[in-house]
Amino acid sequence: MHIAIVGNIGAGKTTLAQKLAQHYKWALFEEAVDNNPYLKDFYDDMPRWAFHLQVFFLNSRFRQVQQIKHSEKSVVQDRTVYEDAYIFARNLYQSGMMSERDFENYFELYRSLVSLVTPPDLLIYLKADLPKLIEQIEKRNRAYESNISIQYLRSLNEQYENWISHYDLGKLLIIDVNKLDFVANPEDLGLIINKINLELFGLFR
Repeated sequence: MHIAIVGNIGAGKTTLAQKLAQHYKWALFEEAVDNNPYLKDFYDDMPRWAFHLQVFFLNSRFRQVQQIKHSEKSVVQDRTVYEDAYIFARNLYQSGMMSERDFENYFELYRSLVSLVTPPDLLIYLKADLPKLIEQIEKRNRAYESNISIQYLRSLNEQYENWISHYDLGKLLIIDVNKLDFVANPEDLGLIINKINLELFGLFR
């Protein structure tokens, strides 16, 4: 079994992935953030480092999905290879922070790799509005995220809504997290787990 959690920066993907992996006793595949050599530079100068960052993420994510494909364990994945292309790279291109040449080069590489990717059994989209995202980002207080603009978050949200509305690779579960706190409230986490059980197993646990 392979479930993947998607959503904007600050939506709570990593925290939920950790909690679900613990609950189901499944393997956890997290996003390569702490060891990303381009992330801080990217937030300081997005046009300069956009292509480098996206190629790093694409390569990292492709290695990850290959590991998932050959894993004998069920898996919870934090963010997907699809987001790298359809959310982040596309947003950088449309906002003028990635050149057309770099975007076309990147997308050709993405198409070559994604043909070898097996979609998750369930895609979970954490839907969050800007106030929730900003609150979460401020709460975790990562230094390299201090330069993220509200416009950048808004643009990413628009990309997510468009992508999710056309997602057809498998089962999709949309969870509005604006009024949920699955860290402080066990009931909120239980609500999410029940929704997942219903999608995967057709039952409540």
